Amino acid sequence: MTDRPDLARAWRAQIITLFPEAFPGVLGESLTGMALKDGIWQLDTIGLRDFGEGKHRNVDDTPAGGGAGMVLRADVMGRAIEHALSRGPGPLVYLSPRGRRFDQAMARDWAALPGVTLICGRFEGLDQRVLDHYRVAEVSLGDFVMTGGEIAAQAMLDATVRLLPGVLGNADSAVEESHSSGLLEHPQYTRPAEWQGHAIPPVLLSGNHAEIEKWRHAQAKALTRARRPDLWETWAAANPDEG
Repeated sequence: MTDRPDLARAWRAQIITLFPEAFPGVLGESLTGMALKDGIWQLDTIGLRDFGEGKHRNVDDTPAGGGAGMVLRADVMGRAIEHALSRGPGPLVYLSPRGRRFDQAMARDWAALPGVTLICGRFEGLDQRVLDHYRVAEVSLGDFVMTGGEIAAQAMLDATVRLLPGVLGNADSAVEESHSSGLLEHPQYTRPAEWQGHAIPPVLLSGNHAEIEKWRHAQAKALTRARRPDLWETWAAANPDEG
């Protein structure tokens, strides 16, 4: 008998990458690392170079039509994807600056699936035919360009894995934090009660849980309105009585 989860049922992440040694990286630390060790989720890396062409395992070539840089080859990536599909379920996602922006809702959606396969881009990108043929979703970490998808993959997996049952010590943490309700999270305080002339707001020390909740909600609204007007506009439209 064992109290470890059945690995066949563990949430599974597959990473297609030129740098498999970059994983688990920070995902092997803290809560995600403990969850990985306990079998709540699995992480499998698929080295793209293993599917490369010729003696030197080439994975890229010059862009059709000319231009700077190199492009990941369709035949090489196709073989890697076929290998991934033979090993586990879950959607195919290409980490791309032109994709839909990753957010908390997407993390929740991924956490509800059996797993996900992330494709880490490099160079000038990936041959479009691969994305079309396999109907790969494109997802972006934000409106900026990175040298590759590995860091983005770790960030997205961290956001997703922490939502899996049994990962967070306090399940309420995932409910109260930023973006879970559409608002940014309220400020947090802890001991000492006064530091460098700054005191904890008295309401938080009052023991009146109704007033504490009211204060926190008001703070969350104020922060969202000031810092993320885009989020505030969406939240206010969905909550007209509070907007």
